[in-house]
Amino acid sequence: MPRSLKKGPYTDAKLLKKVANAKAGEGKIIKTWSRVSVISPEMVGFTFGVHNGREHTTVYVVENMVGHRLGEFSPTRKFVSHGGKMAKSQSKDEAKK
Repeated sequence: MPRSLKKGPYTDAKLLKKVANAKAGEGKIIKTWSRVSVISPEMVGFTFGVHNGREHTTVYVVENMVGHRLGEFSPTRKFVSHGGKMAKSQSKDEAKK
């Protein structure tokens, strides 16, 4: 459910402070656990280490991401292909072609 327009987008205050202290072209990774924070225009050009529950996934913020949440770009689940031995043997056969 989206946040009320009256309240405005939520961005962690600690995260905004880290962004304000960093320089955009520096390339330093800003680690965060705040996956619910909305990406604001001030964050464009920074690299974030967004925690996915196990590790920090690097996310480079570009202009198209403004308005989305940081957690959207750091998947929490790893997809393991469907099927069993038969699917694996078929994929090996296709790779040989």
